[in-house]
Amino acid sequence: MNVIGKVTVLPQLPPGIARLSELAYNLYWSWTPRAQELYQELDSTIWERFQHNPVRTLLEVPQTRLQQVAADPAYLKRYAQVMADFDAYMGKKDTWAARNVPDMKPVAYFSMEYAYHESLPIYSGGLGVLAGDHCKSASDLGIPFTAVGLLFHQGYFTQLFDKDGWQNETYDELDLTTLPITPALTPGGEEARVSVVIGSRTVHSRVWNLNVGRIRVLLLDTNVPENSEEDRKLTARLYGGNQELRVQQYVLLGVAGIRALRLLDIPGDVYHMNEGHAALLGLERTREYVAQGLDFRTAVETVASSTLFTTHTPVPAGNDAFSYELMDRYVGAWPAQLATSRDELYRLAEHEQLWDGHLVPTFSMTVFALNMSRAANGVSELHGEVSRDMWNFLYPGAQTEEVPIGHVTNGAHNLTFTSQAMRDLLGTVLPADWTERLEDEQMWQAVEQLTDQQLQDVQRDMKRDMIAFVRARMREQKVRNGASAADVAATETLLDENTLTIGFARRFATYKRATLLFRDRERLSRIVNHPERPVQFVFAGKAHPADNPGKAFIQEIYRLSQEPEFRGRIVILENYDMHVARHLVQGVDIWLNNPRRPLEASGTSGMKASFNGSPNLSILDGWWREGFDGTNGWPIGEEREYADLNVQDDADAYSMYQTLESEIVPRYYGQRAGAESWAHTVRRAIETCSPRFSMQRQVIDYVQKYYVPIAARGAQLAASDSARAREIASWKGWVRQQWPHTTLSAHAQLPATSQPGQTVPVTATVNPAGINLDELRVEAVLTRAGQRTHVPLTSHGDGTFSAQVPLNESGLYSVGVRMIPVVDGLSNDLEAGLIKWA
Repeated sequence: MNVIGKVTVLPQLPPGIARLSELAYNLYWSWTPRAQELYQELDSTIWERFQHNPVRTLLEVPQTRLQQVAADPAYLKRYAQVMADFDAYMGKKDTWAARNVPDMKPVAYFSMEYAYHESLPIYSGGLGVLAGDHCKSASDLGIPFTAVGLLFHQGYFTQLFDKDGWQNETYDELDLTTLPITPALTPGGEEARVSVVIGSRTVHSRVWNLNVGRIRVLLLDTNVPENSEEDRKLTARLYGGNQELRVQQYVLLGVAGIRALRLLDIPGDVYHMNEGHAALLGLERTREYVAQGLDFRTAVETVASSTLFTTHTPVPAGNDAFSYELMDRYVGAWPAQLATSRDELYRLAEHEQLWDGHLVPTFSMTVFALNMSRAANGVSELHGEVSRDMWNFLYPGAQTEEVPIGHVTNGAHNLTFTSQAMRDLLGTVLPADWTERLEDEQMWQAVEQLTDQQLQDVQRDMKRDMIAFVRARMREQKVRNGASAADVAATETLLDENTLTIGFARRFATYKRATLLFRDRERLSRIVNHPERPVQFVFAGKAHPADNPGKAFIQEIYRLSQEPEFRGRIVILENYDMHVARHLVQGVDIWLNNPRRPLEASGTSGMKASFNGSPNLSILDGWWREGFDGTNGWPIGEEREYADLNVQDDADAYSMYQTLESEIVPRYYGQRAGAESWAHTVRRAIETCSPRFSMQRQVIDYVQKYYVPIAARGAQLAASDSARAREIASWKGWVRQQWPHTTLSAHAQLPATSQPGQTVPVTATVNPAGINLDELRVEAVLTRAGQRTHVPLTSHGDGTFSAQVPLNESGLYSVGVRMIPVVDGLSNDLEAGLIKWA
């Protein structure tokens, strides 16, 4: 047929269930299984076929079926309860934010990807899940929060295995009229459109509105008639193009994202950049202030004072950096708009890197994000340490621990990933308002009241659901690849509900070592085929389309799963997404994670398994380094790094096998009671991980550690036409100009030996080169056993400084003296990036 147009006919819902449409357009249903059941019950086949999308389900279900359920008293009762809960949630005034931060300023959150639900596939993995969960908990807590992202109309990709286990990718065009989004409307009632110049082209974007509970998300879409065919593809695929496409997408996210907020009159006092993808929002915000009359440096200070940057990448190669030539093509017009030079703008992003054997300056999105913000954090305690070390070079002369990058350990949205069965069980011992107090560690101690049998029954039901899901998925895959009738029939006996089941699911980047389990095949074979205490494994995960080594890992596991010794004991599922993830974290007995430490910034999948009572067996990296307490799961290997990667892999694999054989398997199959029982470990996993690694706790940490202080400092620097920002910018310019001309000399009268508690005199002489002496901090730095102590020296007003420095404990001390420029209003002592050692 020659199609000349399309039209979507909306369903006529009977009055008794009319609000199903309203609910479908709010992702509150995505973490509310009872709400999802209302749509599933309309037609389970349609529900499954269209990725559990309520909007599409309502469009596809016949009118007769809608009339039928509208006359069903039992359905109407469930519908009434869901809508009552929805109204109570949306109308709640006494939220955490209302009680604890009633005057909190609004936050604008920018991320390249968001994972809310499998029916909206604009995510690739952990970064997107984290961003989606952050939005959900911002809603739960009632904080003023708006998220901004891109609407990828071909999503990420659908992963299909061929008969040899090689990953193939397909891209399907999303039908936007069947997604839970609506066109964003301006205050005047018009559909929102924003434009941005990218290179020499003006690119137009439609703005879509997505409701996530009480908050809204703005999604930009360039697939509009006003654009060229090339520009319409800017929002086609997530991470699907080359560096040219990435730069253009980053301009779109940052610049057009800010313009969408302005067009829709949505305020933002704090701007949160989730990874360096969003860093170019600093361009547009700086341009706004320059257009209002500020000079470039003052505008930068004003913008940075209200900006937070979260880094997720623990290796330099994972941080986007582009050639100056490439940036000139797409950002070349910006220096003129910002009333500055190319050199001064690019200096804010400069990172010299070894490319093709030569050191060349590159435009690093992470460096730009760090310089365009005055607060930054990693996503776990260890990742904070790694990040401070990685970016230490930006602060020459500073010790690693001083680098101003903190951390907020990631969490996960409990209600999205905890099964309804487990939620119902928890509700029997936790207080009625437990879902609003997820971060309350003391509350979770009530989990101790759950009996071994209660936990076993619920977990057995979740496991049966997962096994049924795995069998159905594997059957589909076998049929599609033309497997024999015997192989198709064999899927009906895959996995056994009475066997210890271990899950591994994540992005198949090589550092995550998905194949570590197979390092000693003979030993693994003994473990999985033990006649009395067998073990089975379920794998899932996607490799980036360009990551052939990651695809080779997938194929290796697939091929091993077909070997006689592992057949039926090891399964790898295709098309890993949020739907697969929920089944696995709810159904396995143990969650396995074995990245190469310290390359796992955080990881969150294991948190979700623990919410459902599945303990972790994991490397002491990312969140598990903080979460493991000796009772709630098991570690793999030691808390150390290795110079030789093969030695590290051997050691970790050996530890994994040993822990499985000597601790996990005996406990799972054993009949011991009390602290030696399997149920005890399950309880400890739930009660320790659920509060500490809830997204609710994470967002509260962001509010208290960053959002509130940043809003206050941002307002202070922006007040009176950015008067304080102008003073700080001027001061930095003067200090940086004079710094090469300053000198510092020091002397310490150190005896050969000393007693604890004695002091030693330290003196210093400074030539300030015109800098006010009151704006120079001179301090002695004592190092003992890896610990550093800073002792300020007193200024005598003539360029001399001195202090009696205490030696409080025994040991070998090293003493140094350094000078740092400081002034009131800086976000941290190293903000000027200048340190001079004597």
